[in-house]
Amino acid sequence: MSKKEEIQKESKENQKEEQKKEQKTIPAEKEETHEQKQQRKEKELIETLQRLQAEFENYKKRVDKEKADFCLYTKADMLRKLLPLVDTFEIALKGKERKDEFVKGMDMIYTELIVMLHKEGVRKIDAVGKKFDSNLHEVLMTEKSDKEDNIITEEFQKGYMLCDRVLRHSKVKVTKNNGKK
Repeated sequence: MSKKEEIQKESKENQKEEQKKEQKTIPAEKEETHEQKQQRKEKELIETLQRLQAEFENYKKRVDKEKADFCLYTKADMLRKLLPLVDTFEIALKGKERKDEFVKGMDMIYTELIVMLHKEGVRKIDAVGKKFDSNLHEVLMTEKSDKEDNIITEEFQKGYMLCDRVLRHSKVKVTKNNGKK
């Protein structure tokens, strides 16, 4: 064997030995790498969770602000619609010495207010002559009668609904027939 061949052979043997050494140390390095990967993934997940929590908190704050703004603008819109009533009241009060004009002004205000409420979806609850409904009416008094039980005979205060929601129950007097009929 020539010297060159010997050196090459030796070099190959050294490479093989180094590869064996590396292979022996690779599992330990892989375990560290695996642990590092786990730690990195945990850190990424924690950061993602923190970011999502912060985004959710910001979302809640934004929704609360939008809700408050919506309520404010809704109030402002309703109050803006009431201002003409204030104007009509002022005109009516100027003519309070002239009874006919004053009554006419009050009637105009009442009509204007009812129209405005109707446009907003508010409607009166019918009561007198109807059967008592605890969802719509509140009994303040009863009266003995030979009529059917729980028929409304008098309305003390009108009730109102907004769409299908009761704003105020009608305050009523109903019949009690003391077991007859």
